[in-house]
Amino acid sequence: MSKPKIGFIGLGLMGSAMVSRLQSLGYPMNVMANRSRTNVEAAVNRGAVEYPNARELAAASDIIMLCVDTSDSVEACIYGDAGILAGAKSGALVIDFGTSLPGSTKKIGADLAEHKVSYMDAPLGRTPAFALEGRLNIMAAGSADDFARAKPVLDDLGENVFHVGPLGAGHTLKLINNFFALTTATAMSEAFVMADIAGLPRQKLYEAMSAGPLHSGMMDFIKANALDGIPDKLAFTISNARKDIGYYSKMANDLGVPSKIALGPENALDKANESGWGGRMVAEMVDFFEEQFKPAG
Repeated sequence: MSKPKIGFIGLGLMGSAMVSRLQSLGYPMNVMANRSRTNVEAAVNRGAVEYPNARELAAASDIIMLCVDTSDSVEACIYGDAGILAGAKSGALVIDFGTSLPGSTKKIGADLAEHKVSYMDAPLGRTPAFALEGRLNIMAAGSADDFARAKPVLDDLGENVFHVGPLGAGHTLKLINNFFALTTATAMSEAFVMADIAGLPRQKLYEAMSAGPLHSGMMDFIKANALDGIPDKLAFTISNARKDIGYYSKMANDLGVPSKIALGPENALDKANESGWGGRMVAEMVDFFEEQFKPAG
């Protein structure tokens, strides 16, 4: 069977790795520059076709994939005279791999459905290195028929592909996942620096804590920077983390149950972002706390 033509928007760290993986498996690829041209040019050099806008890319594609930063960015790709909605053909499938607000996802799905275009949310777990190997975790949501149609492609991108429910369930799950992850990351970052101030070696702290039930992959991502000087083992920026925890808080508010726990990591990430650390990696929150906790003078 011939492979579907893929249109991909958002060739950042994760998106470019996904495009590379799909191209290596022989998928026809259409791409569009979102911010940086470097990864788009690399994809074109491997055989992808570049389109100037989302409307033309959608018209030339069977499955349109988005991996952009915010719900506003997704909506900018969908709507308008040069958007996906204006170009997608009847029967096309659009998949948002980013971390978006569930309310926005459901609205987009309803608008696309009026044009007989299907929509899925399929946020991702793991890093771009896993994407290159086709070993992502994918939390896909949408109708059973759409999931069945997308699954062969998702299986080429992911090691663990879950159908978590109807449209919007994937983004809901991802926001809860990231709330938990970022709570752990910011708490562990502060723990290392508090140990410094108390005169406790970081290595001793890690050895004792990681020997018990607190041990986790997220702990080890923070440890990679705090002890080994490797800040990008988790390639996820502080600005993206701040966005995600903010989305979680908005979702909780929309559900009528404002979060009691998200305030801590949200405040820490907010201060880091406002202090110019937004482009740094989440594991560098250790360094941010170290700077913040220095005594005045």
